[in-house]
Amino acid sequence: MAAEQSAEHFRGQARLPGFAAPRRYDLRLTPDLAACTFSGSVDISLDVAAPTRFLVLNAADLDVSPADVHFAPQGSDQVLRPVEVTNELKDEILIIRFNELLPLGKGTLVIAFQGTLNDKMKGFYRSVYELNGEKKNMAVTQFEPADARRCFPCWDEPAFKAVFKITLEVPSETVALSNMPVVEEKFNGPTKTVYFQETPIMSTYLVAVIVGMFDYVEAFTSDGTSVRVYTQVGKSAQGNFALEVAVKTLILFKEYFAVPYPLPKMDMIAIPDFSAGAMENYGLVTYRETALLFDERHSAAANKQRVAVVVAHELAHQWFGNLVTMEWWTHLWLNEGFATWVSYLAADSFFPEWNVWIQFLEESTTGFRLDALAGSHPIEVDVNHVDEIDEIFDAISYRKGAAVIRMLQSYLGAEIFQKSLAAYIKKYAYSNAKTEDLWAALEEGSGEPVNTLMHSWTKQQGYPVVSVKLKDGKLELEQTQFLSSGSEGVGQWVVPITLCCCSYSLQQKFLFREKQEDFKLAGLLECQKNDDFWVKLNVDQTGFYRVSYDEELASQLRHAVGANKLSAADRYGVLDDTYALCMAGKQKLVTLLHLIAAYKDETEYTVLALAIQTSLSIFEMMAVAAPGELGNMKKFLIDFLEPFAQRVGWDAKSGEGHLNALLRGTLLTALAELGHEATINEAVRRFNVFLEDRETPLLPPDVRKAAYVALMQTVSKSNKAGYESLLKIYRETDLSQEKVRVLGSLASSPDPDVVREALNLVLSPEVRNQDCIFVLRGVTAAAHEVAWTWLKENWDYIAETFTGHILTYFISVTVSPLATDEKGDEAEEFFKTRTKASIARTVKQSIERVRIKAKWVESTKGEADLGTVLKELAHKH
Repeated sequence: MAAEQSAEHFRGQARLPGFAAPRRYDLRLTPDLAACTFSGSVDISLDVAAPTRFLVLNAADLDVSPADVHFAPQGSDQVLRPVEVTNELKDEILIIRFNELLPLGKGTLVIAFQGTLNDKMKGFYRSVYELNGEKKNMAVTQFEPADARRCFPCWDEPAFKAVFKITLEVPSETVALSNMPVVEEKFNGPTKTVYFQETPIMSTYLVAVIVGMFDYVEAFTSDGTSVRVYTQVGKSAQGNFALEVAVKTLILFKEYFAVPYPLPKMDMIAIPDFSAGAMENYGLVTYRETALLFDERHSAAANKQRVAVVVAHELAHQWFGNLVTMEWWTHLWLNEGFATWVSYLAADSFFPEWNVWIQFLEESTTGFRLDALAGSHPIEVDVNHVDEIDEIFDAISYRKGAAVIRMLQSYLGAEIFQKSLAAYIKKYAYSNAKTEDLWAALEEGSGEPVNTLMHSWTKQQGYPVVSVKLKDGKLELEQTQFLSSGSEGVGQWVVPITLCCCSYSLQQKFLFREKQEDFKLAGLLECQKNDDFWVKLNVDQTGFYRVSYDEELASQLRHAVGANKLSAADRYGVLDDTYALCMAGKQKLVTLLHLIAAYKDETEYTVLALAIQTSLSIFEMMAVAAPGELGNMKKFLIDFLEPFAQRVGWDAKSGEGHLNALLRGTLLTALAELGHEATINEAVRRFNVFLEDRETPLLPPDVRKAAYVALMQTVSKSNKAGYESLLKIYRETDLSQEKVRVLGSLASSPDPDVVREALNLVLSPEVRNQDCIFVLRGVTAAAHEVAWTWLKENWDYIAETFTGHILTYFISVTVSPLATDEKGDEAEEFFKTRTKASIARTVKQSIERVRIKAKWVESTKGEADLGTVLKELAHKH
C-alpha cells in the first residue's frame, strides 16, 4: 500500500510507482524565442488505483512552485493542495505529497511550470537558422528516450500511454506544428493561439512541438493522407525526393502491416541542429537536414540513398514503435532493429537497382564488430537508470537487431513472417509489447519454436563462429563464441545453418544446437571429385554468425571467388569473416592478403567497398606493426585499385547506375588516402576549377569528397592554401551535405599541426555541435595520437558542452583507433576519474578495441613470411 510511504521510498528507483496512471494530458506551452525560455501548464487526467498521499512523476530542468500544483478529484468540488513538492534532480522526478489520502478513481493533477529553451538538442530546445541574413531561433522538441520531462511534467515511460491535447501560444508570423493537425488558430496582435486535434493514445517520447519559419511541399497518399516536407524558407524544392519516397512508403507499409496509417497527416521536417539522424515522432518526424533534403545538382548518390532509407526507417516506426510500443527500454531493439530491417525492404521495393540487400551486409558487419567485444551487451539489455538508455541506441539494438530479424525471416519464409507480424500489430495496437510477444505471434503463425530459437540470440551477448572441416565425406562442425580478442567465449546458440556445395541448386538447411555435429552432405562425394569443388556455409549471409573453414576449404573458396562462382553476398561474407578471424589472431595476415588479391575482377559495389575498407585498415595496422613493409603494401593496394579507378574514371558515364556513382567516390577517396599521385593531381586540377565555378561539371557531388581528401594530402603547416579553400566552400554553401563533405576531409592532412587546427575548429562556433563527429571521423591514421592528445586537453570543455551519443562518439572515434597497449593504459588511467554512467559502456568498449588492435599488431610482427608474400603480391599485379 502506498499510503504509508515516505518520499525517501521513491528515490533511486529505475521506474515510476504504478499507483496512479495518466489517461490524458491537456498541455499548453508558450515559448519565448527571443529570450529562449518557455512557460506552460498541464492538466493531467489520472486514475488513482491504490491509496496514496503521494503523486510521483518525471520532471527535469523545470521550475515548479508548490503554489502552482493542485489535484481535483472527479465529481467533487474539493481542490487538494500539496503540503510539499520536491524535485529530485538525480532521479528526475517530482514528488508531490498531500496531507490526506487521494480518493481512488479519476482526478485531475494541474501543474504550471517554467523552463529554458536549451542548446543541448534534447527536451524543448532551440535551433539556430538564418532568415534573410538574420539569425533566428526556432523551438524544437526531441524527447526520446527520456526528455519529455524537460518540457512538461509527465509519466515519462513508454508504457504510460495517454492522449494529448496540445495548445501553443506563439508569435503570429511563425508556423506551429505538432503531432496532429491544427483545429483552430486565434490571432491576438503579435501572438496567436494554436489548438491541435487530440492525439490517439501514445507514449510521451513521441510527442512533438515545433515553432519557426518554414516552407513546405505537399502531396497526398491514395487514402487522402496529407504528407508534407517542411524545410527552411527557400529550400522547399530539396524536400521533393523525400516527399515522393514518403508517399510510396506509407502505402507500402499499410499493405505490409495490414493496418492503415493511423493519423490524418504526416509531416516531416528538417532541423538545422539535430543530435540523431532522425526521430519518428508520431505524425511529425524530425530529421537532420542531411537525412531529409536532396539537391538534384549538389547531392551525391550516397545522399539520395541515405534519405530514402532514413525516411523508410522513420515511417516504419509509425506502426512498429508508435502504434505498438516497447514496454520498456530493454526492448528498444524491437523498435530499432525492426525499423532498420524494414527500411531496406522498402528501399529494395522502390529502387531494386540499388541492390540494398547486399548493402545491408554493411549493417550486419557493424553489428558483428561491436558484438565481438567482451564489452558488448545482449540485444535485450537491462536498463536500471535513465542515464544508461542513450548508450544502447547502438549497433546492437539497430544492426544486430536488424540482422537477427532478417535471419528469422529467412528461416520462417517471407509470407508467414509478414502475416504473423500483421497479427502482432493488430493485437498490440495502441498498447505495449515485449520481445516475447513478438516471438509468440511468429510462433503461432509459423508453427516453429521461435521462442526457443531466438532466446539464444537476444538474451545473451555475442554470436558464434562455426568452424568447418571436411573429413571422409562429412562436414565436422563446431561452434564457439567469436571474440575479436581471440579469447574463448562461453556462449552457445541455436544456429540456422544453410549450406551449398559447388552450386546454388543444391542447398541444405538445419538447426545446429550442439557444440559439435557431423553433417553428411547428400551428393557431397560426387561433387568432391569436381576440380572446382567448394562448400559455403551461411548462404547469402542471412545468418548472424561467422564461419571459419579449414585450410583446404578456405583455399577452394578463394578459387571460387576468383572464378566468380559465388553470389555477391557470399563473396562479401568470405572476405568479412576472414578479416575478422585474422584480426582475432585465428588466421594469418598473408592468407587475408592472398584472398583480397582474388577480388581483382569484382563487379559488385558493396563487395569492393569492403575489400577497400579492409585493405585500408590493414595498411593502418601495418604502419604500427611493420612500417618497413608499407612500401610494398602500398604498391599492392594501388595496383589492386587502379584498374577499377580507370574503369569508372572521374566523370559519370551516361546511363550508368547508382552503384557506379557510389563506387567512384569510394575508390578515388581510397587512392587519395594512399597518396596516389595521379589521383591527387587530377583532384587538385578539378578542384581549382570548382573553386572558381561551383556549377562546373568537372567536380560532380559523387567525387567531391574524394577531391577534398586528395587536396588535403597536399596541405601542410607551411602550405595551407587547400585547407583555406575548403573552409571557403564550407562557409559559402548552405547545403548541409556539402558542409559535411568538407568537415569530413579537413583532418585528412598528413601534417599533425593541420589536423590539430581542424580539431580546434570543431570546438569553435563555426561548426554546429551536431556536426563535430564528421571532423573526428576524418582524422588520418597518422594523426590518431594527435587526436587523442587533443581530446585529453579539451576533455573538460567537451564533457560539459556535448551530451548523449555525440559525447560518446568523441570517445569511441578518438580512443578506438589507438593500437598499442601503452595507449590503452593511458586511456584507462585517463577515464578512471572521468567516467559517469552515460559514457561508461563506450569507454570500456573503446579501450577493449585498443587492446585488440595491439594484439593484432603483435601477431603480425610474428609473421615471418609477410615481407616475401607482400613483395610477391606487389609485383604480381
